[in-house]
Amino acid sequence: MSELEAELRKAVRGEVGFDVTSRALTTMDASNYRRVPLGVVAPHDADDVAAVLEVCRDHMVPVVARGGGTSIAGQATGTGIVLDFTRHMNGLVSLDPDTRTAVVQPGLVLDRLQEAAAPHGLRFGPDPSTHSRCTLGGMIGNNSCGSHSVAWGTTADSVRELDVVSGRGERLRLGQDWDGAPQGLREVVDGELARLRTGFPELPRRISGYALDALLPENGADVARSFCGSEGTLGIVTEAVVRLVEAPRARALAVLGYGDEGAAAEAAAGLLPYGPLTVEGMAADLVPSAHVLPRGGAWLFVETGGESEAEARARGEAIVRAADVVGSTIVTDPGGQRALWRIREDASGTATRMPDGSEAWPGWEDCAVPPQRLGAYLRDFRALLTAHGLRGTPYGHFGDGCIHVRIDFDLLTEPGVAAFRRFSEELAEVVVAHGGSLSGEHGDGQARAELLPKMYGHDMVRLFERAKGVWDPDDLLNPGMLVRPAPLDANLRFSVLPREPVDVAFGYPADGGDFSAAVRRCVGVAKCRTTSAAGPAVMCPSFRATGEEEHSTRGRARLLHEMLAGELVTDGWRSTEVRDALDLCLACKGCRSDCPVEVDMATYKAEFLHHHYEGRRRPAAHHSMGRLPQWLRLVARTRTAPLVNALAAVPPFAWAAKRLGGIAPERDIPRLAARTFSRWWERREKAPVGTGGDLVFLWPDTFTEHLSPSVGQAAVRVLEAAGLRVALPPTVRWRTPSGGGEGVTVAMDPVSLLRGRERVCCGLTYVSTGQLDRARAVLRRTLDLMEPVLGTAASVVVLEPSCAAALRSDLPELLHDDPRARRLADRVLTFAEALERLAPDWTPPRVERPVVGQTHCHQHAVLGDGPDRRLREAAGLAGELSGGCCGLAGNFGFEKGHYEVSVACAEEQVLPAVRGAGEGAVVLADGFSCRTQLEQLAGVRGRHLAEVLAEGLGASG
Repeated sequence: MSELEAELRKAVRGEVGFDVTSRALTTMDASNYRRVPLGVVAPHDADDVAAVLEVCRDHMVPVVARGGGTSIAGQATGTGIVLDFTRHMNGLVSLDPDTRTAVVQPGLVLDRLQEAAAPHGLRFGPDPSTHSRCTLGGMIGNNSCGSHSVAWGTTADSVRELDVVSGRGERLRLGQDWDGAPQGLREVVDGELARLRTGFPELPRRISGYALDALLPENGADVARSFCGSEGTLGIVTEAVVRLVEAPRARALAVLGYGDEGAAAEAAAGLLPYGPLTVEGMAADLVPSAHVLPRGGAWLFVETGGESEAEARARGEAIVRAADVVGSTIVTDPGGQRALWRIREDASGTATRMPDGSEAWPGWEDCAVPPQRLGAYLRDFRALLTAHGLRGTPYGHFGDGCIHVRIDFDLLTEPGVAAFRRFSEELAEVVVAHGGSLSGEHGDGQARAELLPKMYGHDMVRLFERAKGVWDPDDLLNPGMLVRPAPLDANLRFSVLPREPVDVAFGYPADGGDFSAAVRRCVGVAKCRTTSAAGPAVMCPSFRATGEEEHSTRGRARLLHEMLAGELVTDGWRSTEVRDALDLCLACKGCRSDCPVEVDMATYKAEFLHHHYEGRRRPAAHHSMGRLPQWLRLVARTRTAPLVNALAAVPPFAWAAKRLGGIAPERDIPRLAARTFSRWWERREKAPVGTGGDLVFLWPDTFTEHLSPSVGQAAVRVLEAAGLRVALPPTVRWRTPSGGGEGVTVAMDPVSLLRGRERVCCGLTYVSTGQLDRARAVLRRTLDLMEPVLGTAASVVVLEPSCAAALRSDLPELLHDDPRARRLADRVLTFAEALERLAPDWTPPRVERPVVGQTHCHQHAVLGDGPDRRLREAAGLAGELSGGCCGLAGNFGFEKGHYEVSVACAEEQVLPAVRGAGEGAVVLADGFSCRTQLEQLAGVRGRHLAEVLAEGLGASG
């Protein structure tokens, strides 16, 4: 143990982490930059903060304060000690509705403050798009703003007092009239009054540099306000008194369509006299699907408030009448407004990809100009992009003249980095020529601090250095930011990654087959760190269960990044740190849809496990559950299901089986069906497959086949009632007849085919345990069996959502060299999709019952649930299914050591929803894992939608 580490452990009550994982998780924020810290401390209180500063001052080790780690300019990274305030100093100390103030700790997430203020009709004014995970301390450090700043200003406008520990360890209470000012600061200001009165541009989003003009006597000598935006370079905030504002009782959101972003930008300033709460702008390039928006190529999101819905709408209508638009809509429904705002908020991640899928990066993320100059500035900005051969799509706070943009810089090669520097220098001059600020929200950090002399001149920058010297004479606090900055092209996080693609199993088609590019997708906006899954969202259940960065999608991506870099994580695919972080990944695939940049951690986990255990002994669970299809086929072939069930019911045998199989002792072993679905199919009375409706092949997945054959039986009944012809996939290999098409039908007789010994399989259990060689072999065998099906126009209906998702996504990505894989993936339909597409005129039975339950996480992430919602509505099944993940997630919840996390995930949404269901409610759970979790934790039988509809058809004839 190093001397520094030993002294810190002795001095503070909070956790001290000098291990590889703790350091790797904090090497980056949401910027282009990377620094490797010596260690991480999670302080318990202000005494811990002071103790850390004292120890680090003795060792001349720098200290960086970190909140949610979503900074975009690099200021939340450092080479010394990182203070993580999110673990302990994250509380709301008090809230006084009478004075409209709150006392907060720096690690408090903004949404938690908003939730506490809402019952009093209050809110904190600033609201960045990262409101679900950014912290108040980080907002103070960056002087954050958000979409409502046209109405309620910046964080500096909302700060009353600050408790701060200076670089020399002084405990200061900052306020107005020089309250809390460190000795010598007033003398610096008094000697530079003329410069301070003339050296700052007048615009609402001037964030760059130190706000020394707040110390002018005419501005109240407000030390707290001046401290905001100092990026942790002057002192460490330990508590803050913040001002709250009255929230409108009702809101309306007017979405105004314009021909292009230039027209929208020109119009924004003209809407400000109408008193809007927001004037946000974005163009069509950032909207995955514009069908929910009015006609136009760019839009302004203008929110209005009022005492009633009618008043808010009337104000929105007045703005629409005053605006010269090509299309408009006004939404007063809160759910509709949230859906629209999600489009705007996700732009911070969506913008990291160009329309063609190529990468784009921050660096010039938030310049701001006077709102009246925005149109002219955007024209010059576009011209500069064109001149440098770059692309980017601006969006952001048009009403404040603040623009966010990600640009397709080449930050991987020396010529590309040199071009990045040239563009940055030239754009800084353009911003200054328009009277703007290099930063309008996210701070200067390393990205822009080097260019501050272009905005302020060298004399003002030297004044900034003098102020820094008063607060922090030892340059202990976040050195290299704001004053004496590191070069904007140094410490780039991409420079440590391998230059050649690493050898991998999956194809990563969206990333050019490059695993490094796939890992680079995570830009750190940390949507995975939200502490509650809003609406149907899934990502990231393990983080919400543990609260640990290591178990967030971003944390895992950071460890994979460091694994590829090889500097901190030095043992590559054999890394135990990466393995342990991925261990609690449920492979729910929620990040594939909920992450704005579509990080697919389930695939990355499978890839890692494949390499990690290559040539090594695997955990017992990989054999017992990863090879589940093999074991269940053996049981079916030997017809020993009753014996297995009997033994599993005897505690000593069950204990031994679970111990040998790496299964959690708290779990019950599911009962096997006495008769498999295929055997039921073979013996049922049915008309031969012939003429009639469309032919569909019903996929006998492992769970339907061996564990829930009633689901398959119900699906057959419903599909045939809808007029479809049902067959099972082949079980012997056939040579496809020349010409294909209808000539195959005779060979598809299911009775004769079932005499074969092979079965199709989606490979899910092999993929989820990283047995990718075995998965490829299973999938190639499946494609061989399915060749005659692929020679027809028939669809393949898959009842188990996780298996359908595996065939849709994992199959073509794992067998990217086999064109049959894509052909089969394109044939896969869910149960509801099959009925909607192939039997559009069929009317389902009216069940007329309320439903509760949970949308399967793979359904949400890969397949979509639109057809399911419409089918439920047509059947009179009323109610919304919850989001999140059931927590069982295939093998995850059965593995030893995962039980507590599995239960915590279930307790988040699905179990409370089921427990609170009214009498007569149908518990829907299309996934076998979901049904098993409900049965084992709540004693409730969940049902597949097919079962509910089959029951609605009436008694069997």
